[in-house]
Amino acid sequence: MTPRDEARRAMILTLSFDVVAAAVAMAFALLWRWSVVNGAPPNPAATAFMASSIFAFAALLSFWLVGVHKQVWRHMGWGDAVRVVQAVGLAVLFFLPVLFLWNRLVGFPRSSILAAAPIWLLIIFAARIVAIARSTRTPFQIFRNVRKDAPLVVLAGDNECVARVIRDLSKSPDGASVRILGVIDVDSVDPGRAIRGVTVLGDLDDIGNVLDVLSVRYGTTPWVAVTGAARDRQIMTRILEETSARGSKVMALESEANQNRFHRIRAADLLARPERDLDITPVARLISGANVLVTGAGGTIGSELVRQCAQLNPARLALYEASEYNLYRINLAMTAQERPDTAISAFLGDVRDVPRIEGAMKTTAPDVVIHAAALKHVPLMEENVCEAILTNVGGTINTVRAASQAGVKNFVLISTDKAVDPDNVMGATKRLAEIAVSRIAEKSGMDVAMVRFGNVLGSSGSVVPLFQEQIEAGGPVTVTDPDVTRYFMTVEEASALVLQSASLNGHANGRNLFVLNMGEPVKISELAEAMIRMRGKVPGRDIDIRYTGLRPGEKLHEKLTYEDEGVEKTTVPGVMSVAVKNGVKLNFDELIEQLLDAARQRDRLEALRLLSELVPDYTAYGQKYRALKRA
Repeated sequence: MTPRDEARRAMILTLSFDVVAAAVAMAFALLWRWSVVNGAPPNPAATAFMASSIFAFAALLSFWLVGVHKQVWRHMGWGDAVRVVQAVGLAVLFFLPVLFLWNRLVGFPRSSILAAAPIWLLIIFAARIVAIARSTRTPFQIFRNVRKDAPLVVLAGDNECVARVIRDLSKSPDGASVRILGVIDVDSVDPGRAIRGVTVLGDLDDIGNVLDVLSVRYGTTPWVAVTGAARDRQIMTRILEETSARGSKVMALESEANQNRFHRIRAADLLARPERDLDITPVARLISGANVLVTGAGGTIGSELVRQCAQLNPARLALYEASEYNLYRINLAMTAQERPDTAISAFLGDVRDVPRIEGAMKTTAPDVVIHAAALKHVPLMEENVCEAILTNVGGTINTVRAASQAGVKNFVLISTDKAVDPDNVMGATKRLAEIAVSRIAEKSGMDVAMVRFGNVLGSSGSVVPLFQEQIEAGGPVTVTDPDVTRYFMTVEEASALVLQSASLNGHANGRNLFVLNMGEPVKISELAEAMIRMRGKVPGRDIDIRYTGLRPGEKLHEKLTYEDEGVEKTTVPGVMSVAVKNGVKLNFDELIEQLLDAARQRDRLEALRLLSELVPDYTAYGQKYRALKRA
């Protein structure tokens, strides 16, 4: 039996019960009237049969027009109860004229209609209350008011989280803003039982059938709201596959602490990483009352670091940014917060400009410097080699030297997973920046934390905004390779863990390299499919996915550490410490100057040769690149 047939069968049974109840109520009312008040007419059986039949026909017509047959008994609320009463009144209005045309009410006691209607209502509501009690154990929910325009919701999750959501919704003044029709249990299968009065409709294998039936019964496809275990990436993907084919919205709960707020599912929800219990005290001790300078302050990661630092009440917060527009936006955001105890300074400048970065350090006298400024787009940096070197290597060296001269206590370098076994210019320059910063820190006595992590979800230039634009335009969505994977983390989580890493620096001459736990890598093709389904579209049917091939410098898979790097857990969940192994040539400093000089002269091939010599793991690619250029 198809879901549509199943739904129609249920509606026919519901309507049949109510129509039979109408006939029984009228027959009982007539028998009571004749036996108690007056005697029966000459042919009582025929009169009772005819009156009951006409009343049943009026009930059939009325309940069909009002739509009572579409109601699901176990989901009934006050609005449904009101509709039942309205339908009963309409049936009475239909009944009297028809009976009058039959025999002009001869032998029919008019007062019996006043008895039949209450008896009919009693049978109707008694049956519904029994059905609700059996399935939900909350028989009087029928008298609970629900907004007429409240969205219909099917909850998907594990027992514990679903029970907590239902409890919070029942206590919340906004609880009636959604109407929970049932539960999809992702842990086990026990249809028919109830979780806090809400019926379990099935498991993940049943979700498509459940949505089909409910959409027929209610005339609209309900939302699916995910919580707890249902936010696992694999489970979410299965839910999206079923809902996108039916045009159903998938909603996520805003947070575990405030579970009565729903939002349309976002790409970040696909990460579904467990919530980390981070102790903010060490970070507050580092930032509170300190002078903090952030380079690249207007970028995706830089601006979030600025926001999180601002919440910890630093004495001064200096924003250093090369883009005027980005600097304007983050400066406006900070000044709008009206923090009287924090002085905000905005410096428009490039980290390549030595006098400018030294002047900013001298003016603000920072205790903490977070260096987030970088050029990061891999294919663009393959075409702009010298610019990548001047910013990612030269700019980093300028910043860490200026910090050392200014007496900075704690320096934080934002690195990348592409610095491991680099196959591209961007990764090689960031790896070289790690080595250079480590050497300078060793000589200066300054604490340095180098933090290596993967892609920030939704950052400028990343795949998520690109996919969103392509989906809005109707496709196609372009993916480089069917098997390509990347590590992803939300900007909020990455920034919080960067600050936690900085707080782990606890000794002079500290040269600490940290790696953030990025979870499992995400397959980009699956991310593209999921984002298409988030918009209620079906990949390949509504929006195509086109594979374009890996671009220059791109890998199929990224790594967070070298195989010979020792990795240890730290006291911070999600942050791992990496043993620094920076074996360098004796003439390292001389080669760095030659590299920067070649980049300033825009000598691309010489810059690539020197970059390959300084970063041994990049040598193979550098030779390949030069061979291609010579050819």
